[in-house]
Amino acid sequence: MAKLLVIVGSTRPTRAADRVVPWVLAQAQAQEGFDVELADLREWPLPIFGEHPGTLGDITDPTYSDPLVRAWNKKVKESDAFLIVTPEYNHSVPAVLKNAIDSVWLSFGFRNKPVATVGYSAGIGGGIRSIEHLAQMFVETEAVPLRNATVLPFVNDAFDDQGQPVNPMTSAALKIMLDDLTWWTAALDKARAGGELVPGQLRARAALMALRKP
Repeated sequence: MAKLLVIVGSTRPTRAADRVVPWVLAQAQAQEGFDVELADLREWPLPIFGEHPGTLGDITDPTYSDPLVRAWNKKVKESDAFLIVTPEYNHSVPAVLKNAIDSVWLSFGFRNKPVATVGYSAGIGGGIRSIEHLAQMFVETEAVPLRNATVLPFVNDAFDDQGQPVNPMTSAALKIMLDDLTWWTAALDKARAGGELVPGQLRARAALMALRKP
């Protein structure tokens, strides 16, 4: 069964994620084919990214500068797919989420794996700009961000007393996204099993070194 890591991208004490995540998690767990695990960044207090070659140790089994960074890289690496739940801060994602992505360094844990996103905001935007920014970030990690996302505008009024969306299209959007995530997870798992290229940035570095040789 594929391992789906649901990453909660806000750590604020009063975060609206606490309204959103229980619903998302229940729907993900009901989706056939996934072993779902929650990664709440409140429980992963990663240091601000500062890794460099001197902090890696053995490049084939990096130790990093902090055991928590090593554990986070391992957690991401062992996952097959990702679902990010994020608010929108100033047209982008929270710094803690960006830091968690940056901290997956040279383990290539996101590479060739699908990423789905649920965005929310207190206003009309529904986190769409943070979703678009995440797509750019995940392209750089060589992940596969999905086209179909789920957006929750006016999040404080988006759920009823039972924790269900008041807009039925919200549930439909999440189901579409989860179906896409299921398909891409299977497709990319099969592709990875058939063999992977060396990561592009390493091939580029090797090409540059070859050109510099006399």
